[in-house]
Amino acid sequence: MSTATYTVIGMTCGHCVNSVKEEVSEVPGVTGVEVDLSTGLLTVHSDGPADASAIGAAVTEAGYTLASAAEAS
Repeated sequence: MSTATYTVIGMTCGHCVNSVKEEVSEVPGVTGVEVDLSTGLLTVHSDGPADASAIGAAVTEAGYTLASAAEAS
């Protein structure tokens, strides 16, 4: 299992958080998603290393911008 942390720009409310969670959870291999509105942190749990481009595309689809990523295992 892998964990990756990203920073999302543009979220301002609970609906924003839910939109990001919904889109990112549909990325293949993702097993869990946590979003912290106050810090903008998006934590993605996955079966293997997360596909950062797919995560970025999901965040963009939700209407927000992915600022950075940090990987951990």
